[in-house]
Amino acid sequence: MRDATVVDHARRIDLGDLDPCGSRQAGRRSGIALTDDGPVVGLADGSVRSFDDAGTERWRTAGDGSAITLCPFADGVLVGERSARGAVRFLESGEERWRIEAAADLGDPTRETRFFLPMIVDAVVSEGTAYVAARRYERRDGRHFESAVYALGPDGHIRWRYDADASPVSLAPIDDGLAVAYNRCPGIHDDGLVVLDVDGRERWTWDPDRTSTRRVGDVAAFDDGLAVASHADYRGYRLTDGEVAWRVDLGRPQSDGDEVYTYPNHVDAGEAGVVFLTGNSFPKEGRETDGRHPNEQSAFGYTAEGERRWRAPVGGFPHEIATDADRVLAPVAQHFRDRDPEVHGVRLFDATDGLVATCDTEGVCTAAALDGDRVAVVEEPVRYHDGDGKTLGSYALAVG
Repeated sequence: MRDATVVDHARRIDLGDLDPCGSRQAGRRSGIALTDDGPVVGLADGSVRSFDDAGTERWRTAGDGSAITLCPFADGVLVGERSARGAVRFLESGEERWRIEAAADLGDPTRETRFFLPMIVDAVVSEGTAYVAARRYERRDGRHFESAVYALGPDGHIRWRYDADASPVSLAPIDDGLAVAYNRCPGIHDDGLVVLDVDGRERWTWDPDRTSTRRVGDVAAFDDGLAVASHADYRGYRLTDGEVAWRVDLGRPQSDGDEVYTYPNHVDAGEAGVVFLTGNSFPKEGRETDGRHPNEQSAFGYTAEGERRWRAPVGGFPHEIATDADRVLAPVAQHFRDRDPEVHGVRLFDATDGLVATCDTEGVCTAAALDGDRVAVVEEPVRYHDGDGKTLGSYALAVG
């Protein structure tokens, strides 16, 4: 590993007050994107702030809920909320040009608590079209989801919509189409992965295990196919036209005391190969355990042919990853079982070389963006339930 930091000579920008995170992850509250003009950050109160690369504020605008999903689009930025209306907003120079409210299609929240709010889970852009995934959760004789994937033009026109009673988690443009990963499929929709044509029609579907409660954790476009992180069987896959080219074991259940497993939560793919990231350890029975899966919270690099090159520690839980070509930037939040502040920070991985750079932070890192040599990271304060009551870190944007 090179002796380097990700955020070299970082400019740190205060983002105001925020209730500290707790010992357990409670979902995303912030989002970030890097535009040609600089970083744009979405805040937990729904507001959005834009800065130039020197850290000077360019504009800010109010919003609802939490602004968690940001994506550069046309001459502005798409902002997806977790809010009562589940809005997708297109902002240009701080002005809202148009919006779509997913709640109009998915329904209003059945409770006012955060977990039940409609949310924009992912947004990607390809060939002048923005693809946006939205979902709403409720309890209806068990878990129930309503979701929609939208194809949007720069003017806000909905070119098509793909509906499902399942929970989408990730999007990846591929071959004039779009791959959609679904994590939970408790209803009629029973495909963990769907590939749609450019007009929204299904091209092919795939599932690692239709009997599993969870299906797919993440998807990435890869040469002539897809790389998939599977929650169903704790493996990583490469698919070509819906067929398995190879698969690797990442978090399969292992026994050392409790039988524990870990989910492959994130994947990135590029010309140099594939990078998978795993998350926390969980026991096969119950929720609490003293056991640790040997592959928990780790990154793994594979060649295009499925041969492992390297493994490196992540240290904590990444809510998301940022990618650029063959590099992966992981913002590291708390390790909720060990609650070790030493793991807070960011890790930069290269598909060929593994872990190449790190940066430690006092608080937990919850969102990141990467574009060439430009980096932006959101830090949030954290307070552990079994600590000394001290709040670690603050709500801040680091630009490097």
